[in-house]
Amino acid sequence: MIHLVFQHADVETLQKSFELDETLSGPVLEIRDEYAVGPLFDPYTDEGIEARRTWWREVLSAGEQEGSVEEVLVNDQETVADLVSKLEADPKETAWIWVAQNKHDVSGYYWLISQLAPFQGRILILFLHNLPFISTKGTIFYPVNLFQIPPREFLKAKKLARAISAGEFENDAEEWKRLCGEDRWVRILEGGKKLAQYSADFYDQQLLGFLNADWQKASRLLHQFMQKAPHTTGDAYLLWRIKKMIEDQRIEYQGTLGAPKDFEVRLKAVAQIEIPY
Repeated sequence: MIHLVFQHADVETLQKSFELDETLSGPVLEIRDEYAVGPLFDPYTDEGIEARRTWWREVLSAGEQEGSVEEVLVNDQETVADLVSKLEADPKETAWIWVAQNKHDVSGYYWLISQLAPFQGRILILFLHNLPFISTKGTIFYPVNLFQIPPREFLKAKKLARAISAGEFENDAEEWKRLCGEDRWVRILEGGKKLAQYSADFYDQQLLGFLNADWQKASRLLHQFMQKAPHTTGDAYLLWRIKKMIEDQRIEYQGTLGAPKDFEVRLKAVAQIEIPY
């Protein structure tokens, strides 16, 4: 079997479970892009793929990745091509897609599944939706991410594997097509596999809520946001939005506009108006 996950930390967690159950053993492929944000127009065409990569170049060059952007750009198309090659070479081979209850995994699932319909019956899903697991401390919890699950609990999780039906392939492909056609750049999970989409500035108002008239490091703003905001996303996207708001003169900055530790931000000061007497 071939395993597919959507977060880097999931890879090591899943591999550790193989030590407890050899029947789970197999290569683990990671879909690396963050499909919960960014443009999705024609995501499988050369034009659409390059448009998304161009956007990521802009996002990543806004922060600490400057100078090494090309090195960190992902190539999920190559990963899928490798998977398809393995499935075509061995008719008995199967692929297990691990999906946790978060927008990152679900968005990645939609992107992936729309390319695997020819292998119906050999593509299995393990959707950890509102399922209880036992933590390392022995308490019951409901994991949001796959990497939160102790390796021993994967022995239970594997029993959830089921083949994706023909109806699911059709319906999920249609849902993904609809999402791609809306031209909105932020996806939020509303439950199950239901994604709602919003404009690129979705997180702006929440970021502004952590600012006031006092200067604070952009890194502190990001930390506060990640700890307290009801919806969060990756630092790179948030830093890109902060710099967009600076460009739009919605917030002020001082320092070197690069990595979040190098500059401070505050709400834009309201100019005082002199009232003649």
